Amino acid sequence: MINKNKIFKLKKDRRSFLKLTTTSMATIGSAFAVWPFIDSMNPSADVLALGIKEFDLSNIEEGFSKTFKWRGKPIFIKHRTKQEINEARKVNLSKLKDPQKDEDRVIKPEWLIVVGVCSHLGCIPLGQKKSDTRGDFNGWFCPCHGSHYDTSGRVRKGPAPKNLKVPKYKFINENKIKIG
Repeated sequence: MINKNKIFKLKKDRRSFLKLTTTSMATIGSAFAVWPFIDSMNPSADVLALGIKEFDLSNIEEGFSKTFKWRGKPIFIKHRTKQEINEARKVNLSKLKDPQKDEDRVIKPEWLIVVGVCSHLGCIPLGQKKSDTRGDFNGWFCPCHGSHYDTSGRVRKGPAPKNLKVPKYKFINENKIKIG
């Protein structure tokens, strides 16, 4: 004799299994369908290649700066003098808006590499040319709103809330760096 409860339970278990299998397959299929769209949002190889750039430092004399372009932004590379390094290192961190030690902002003390964009409203500070105004702290001066930066690119005066950003970089050899 066939037990009706057993048949009902068997049908219920089969239905649950089919629902679980169908839902799992639909989820996996959707993920495979959506992945190419998500992957297309990643930067292409040529864009990634632009994100890493090498710069030659051999033609920057001590006490001078050069501006380079990286990812559409100016990069300030300054070959600092011993006096500039000493000035940057003896600053009282408690007096800074965005306290950072000079040692944490450079790999080699004589080379300062920063993104030359003011943290207030994105202006480009002056101070790269000998004829430029360097502000009260001998670094950079943003004439748009009056922010002053020191020889370590730290904001010392004015409305800028943050220091000039230090990009990720490494020295390839004595005279070359790679940014990005």
